[in-house]
Amino acid sequence: MINPRISIRPVDKKEGIELQKIGKNTFYETFVDTCSPTDMHIYLEEQHALNRLNAELENPESQFFFAERENRIVAYLKVNWGKAQTESKLPKALEIERLYVLAEFQGLKIGQLMMDKAIEIAKAMSRDFVWLGVWENNFKAIRFYEKLGFSVFDSHVFWVGNDPQTDVLMKVYV
Repeated sequence: MINPRISIRPVDKKEGIELQKIGKNTFYETFVDTCSPTDMHIYLEEQHALNRLNAELENPESQFFFAERENRIVAYLKVNWGKAQTESKLPKALEIERLYVLAEFQGLKIGQLMMDKAIEIAKAMSRDFVWLGVWENNFKAIRFYEKLGFSVFDSHVFWVGNDPQTDVLMKVYV
């Protein structure tokens, strides 16, 4: 059963600091044991710089959502379409660029709610499929996406600081 105490809402363009906080916290929790402290620091400072996030919030081909529980931000989702996608060869697709849930709130079906939101957006936009990249060694996430019908169709390099990692690209038709 989906948790009724979770609400999903669009991120306001003025909430860059809140987005930065949840983004840094969730990425750190998820990957702290998988890369060097230096690479983690570089990634967090570059990818979650406030000016970068504010520019992403202004992009008309991207949208962010927060999941909240008891007025606390516990997860976030970023979707892209058109030229905002990290892969340019997918014009009729919607990308889930980021979907992260704080560790203490995992297991409450928040990821499922966020995924449902992405699928809803893709359908409303008449997209053919939803796709995402996931680190090839993030087996828990890969299993989650496979349970939702996603399958691997390609791969690309994802940089964490100075460490080139391989993301498998997965998609599901909508």
